[in-house]
Amino acid sequence: MSGAVSLAKEKWLRSKVLQALLSTLSDGGEEARVAGGAVRNTLLGQPVTEVDIATTTLPDETVRRVEAAGFKAVPTGIEHGTVTVVAGGKGYEVTTLRDDVETDGRRAKVRFGRDWQRDAERRDFTINALYATAAGEVVDLVSGRADLDSRTIRFIGEAETRIREDYLRILRFFRFFAWYGAGRPDSEGLKACARLKEGLDQLSAERVWTELRKLLSAPDPSRALLWMRQASVLSRILPESEKWGIDLIHPLVRAEADLGWPADAMLRLEAVLPPDLERVAVLAERLKLSTSQAERLKKWSAESPVPTGTDELALARRLYAGDRQGIVDRLRLSLANTRGKAANDDGALIEAGSLSRLLGFAEKWEKPVFPLRGRDLSVLGFAEGPRLGDTLKALEAEWVASGFVLDRAALLDRAGAMKA
Repeated sequence: MSGAVSLAKEKWLRSKVLQALLSTLSDGGEEARVAGGAVRNTLLGQPVTEVDIATTTLPDETVRRVEAAGFKAVPTGIEHGTVTVVAGGKGYEVTTLRDDVETDGRRAKVRFGRDWQRDAERRDFTINALYATAAGEVVDLVSGRADLDSRTIRFIGEAETRIREDYLRILRFFRFFAWYGAGRPDSEGLKACARLKEGLDQLSAERVWTELRKLLSAPDPSRALLWMRQASVLSRILPESEKWGIDLIHPLVRAEADLGWPADAMLRLEAVLPPDLERVAVLAERLKLSTSQAERLKKWSAESPVPTGTDELALARRLYAGDRQGIVDRLRLSLANTRGKAANDDGALIEAGSLSRLLGFAEKWEKPVFPLRGRDLSVLGFAEGPRLGDTLKALEAEWVASGFVLDRAALLDRAGAMKA
C-alpha cells in the first residue's frame, strides 16, 4: 500500500450527492475531506457503510451552507462540532476540525480549529486518522497507511494519553483489533489498556455494551477476546466470564464458518458466560441490554443441555414446553464444542452427528396449535372455574404425550369421559 494512492474511481466517492456536499463545504477558502472509516475500509478492500466528513467550517456555518444547498442539517452533536447532514436519503456526519482542550475520561471540551495535523493527532488510532479529498487523494498525517499494511492497531501518540482522554478507547482498541488487526496487538497499546482498565468503570453501560457487541460481531473475535482476557479487561466488563473462560469461542467461530451460521453476537456472548439464570439477569441489568436481548439470555440460561441421545419426539416435547431459541442456542453451543473435540475423539465425532441432527430438527420445527379451547369444554357442560382449567391442561398433556397426534375429535371424546 506504499506510494501514491487515489480513491478517485471509488463509486461511493463519485456519488453526486457527496461531491456536492464536499463542494458546498469547501467554497470560499474552506476545505472538507472524507475522514476515517470510509478511507480505511476502502484501502483494506472492505465495504464502506457510512461516510464521515471533516471540515474547516464552524458548526453554524456548516448548517447555513448545507441548508442553503437544499440539504437537511440535524445538530446531533453541535457542541462538539458535529452536524448530521441528510442528503440523497443518506446521513453524513460532518464535524469541524478540533482539539480536545479538556477531558475527564468520558467527555471532552473542544476548541474548533483549521489545522488538519492537530485534528488527526487528536483521534484514537492511526488507521482511523486517514482523510480523502473530493478528488480522491489520500492524506495520511500519522502513518496510518503503514499500520494498515501491517494490520497494526496503534494509538496516535502516547497510548496512555489517548486512553485517559476517553476510557472507551480501551474497548475500541480490542474491537478494532478484532476487525482489522493481525498477529499480536501493539505492545504499548496492550500494556496501557491493562494498566488503565479501572477507568472502564466510569463508562455508561450503554457505551460498554455497544462496543462489546460490535467486537462480538467481528468475523473472528476469538483473538481479541483472548488478549482482553490476558489484560484482565474482559473480566472488568464481564466478571461472569472470569472463572468460566472463553474456550468455546474458537470452535464456535469455526462452526459458524463451516456450517454457514451467521455471526451472532448474542450466541457468542452466551459462549463466554456460565448458564446461570441469576447471574445472567444481573448482567442484563448492568449492561442495560434491550428487552429482547435480556430475554434471550435468560431463556438460554434457563434451558438445560439437550442430551445427544434425545429422540425427535422427546425434543419436540421440550420445544413445545420450553423456549425454542434457548434450545437452539444450547444445541449450537454444544455442537460447536463437540466439533472442536471431534478431530481427536471418535466419540465426540459421533456425538456431533447426533447434535447436528437434533439441531436441524429444532430449527425446522414449528410449534403445533393445541386443538381445544376453554369454550369447547363449556359446550360439553364444564362450568367456568378451576376444574375447566385443570381439565384443559390434562388434555393438553395427553396431546403432547401422544406426539401431538390426538385430533380434536379424540380430545373431545376424552373430555366427555372426564366430565362423566
